[in-house]
Amino acid sequence: MRRSYRRLLGALLGVSLGAAMVAAMPSPAQAVEIEYWQYTFKQRVDTMDELIKQFQAANPDITVKHVNVPYDNYRTRIAAAIPAGEGPDVTQLFYGWLGDYIHAGLLQPLPTPAFDTAAIDRDFFPFVQGMKVDGKYYALPTAVRSLALFWNRKLFKDAGLDPDKPPATLDELVDFARKTTKRDSAGNLITAGIALDTGGQDIPWIREGLIREFGGTPYSADGKKVAFASPAGTAAVQWYVDLITKEKVSELGFLTDGVTAFRSGKAAMTIDGSFRLGALDGQRGLDYGVAELPSRNGIHSNYASYWVNGITSKAKGEKLAAAAKFLAFVTTPAAMQLWMEKVGELPARVAVAKTDAVANHPKYGPFVRGLSTAVATDFVDESAQRKVMMDMIDRVLLKQTPVAESLAIASTEEQKVLDTRK
Repeated sequence: MRRSYRRLLGALLGVSLGAAMVAAMPSPAQAVEIEYWQYTFKQRVDTMDELIKQFQAANPDITVKHVNVPYDNYRTRIAAAIPAGEGPDVTQLFYGWLGDYIHAGLLQPLPTPAFDTAAIDRDFFPFVQGMKVDGKYYALPTAVRSLALFWNRKLFKDAGLDPDKPPATLDELVDFARKTTKRDSAGNLITAGIALDTGGQDIPWIREGLIREFGGTPYSADGKKVAFASPAGTAAVQWYVDLITKEKVSELGFLTDGVTAFRSGKAAMTIDGSFRLGALDGQRGLDYGVAELPSRNGIHSNYASYWVNGITSKAKGEKLAAAAKFLAFVTTPAAMQLWMEKVGELPARVAVAKTDAVANHPKYGPFVRGLSTAVATDFVDESAQRKVMMDMIDRVLLKQTPVAESLAIASTEEQKVLDTRK
């Protein structure tokens, strides 16, 4: 099935177009080695290894050294290596880190005319334009992501629910979670109706999904002011924490994290990104489906995120030419197709993601449809802003701070972060 799918998508896209674009770029005048760095994530590492083999076969004068670093140490290693003239020539970074990387002098603009601004604006999903600063692109993604609902068909069936009918609304999600939750005689959670994890995708689901579906907005239109400390924001966060405190269909930290709980068959539902498909498909005995995020009162809202690749300030001369050619290769339609199949993330080019084969796929399709209502948060400091929201939830759950009060504290804290933007 995968081979036939690959042939179909390749024919629809005309993969040779991307290859021609790369071939047209100038090659280094002599053999050169460049380094590519990304964080350690098995499916990503394996897929990049495959892309590097393809690239080197087509460009025997360029060798790409692939380095992967544990996520917890990744940003520290990058920050130390590049100023010392070491480390990557091309590096992966989360889109929300772009401002930090530019401010620290770790990236350089993508060279023109090799990376045509108008063509990128036209061919990639619009939110990718967040990688453009003062009219210049500093990084590009191979793939983009949205959120979706994952559900366990077996646990639905065991609870008397239709295994092929996931919840379409937030009210249905609560109802289905109640019916699939199991506790022992002492009240200990055995099976969660929904796996919740603020260290995973719950914070972006709350910020760009729930708050908007409850009628609010997390930030002002210009992104300069925090706006989530509102009645709508309070209602959205209250709905979320009620899943734990009132409905008792979940617990933070259940079986370590939400991914483990769902993957082990101990959670009937979870909210996660398209990148999770590669790992879940390899889990023996897990029969799951994917659906669009449940809506509220007909309002749909989602979160878009993406990892990008940029050329570091370390790359000069022949290394810069080689780095540009490699970055162009990993953002071709063919590379995006392979990345989707192996990792599960969606192609960053609109034409690739919205072919019938992808948009109507039972697992990719819900994520593609989610992109139409997705917002990519304009971060000033992604790590700091995430921590503010995680602390906000912790105050409510651990200290019984009222939601409105905890949101007000979070609003003040995050506004200080936004005010650092120059």
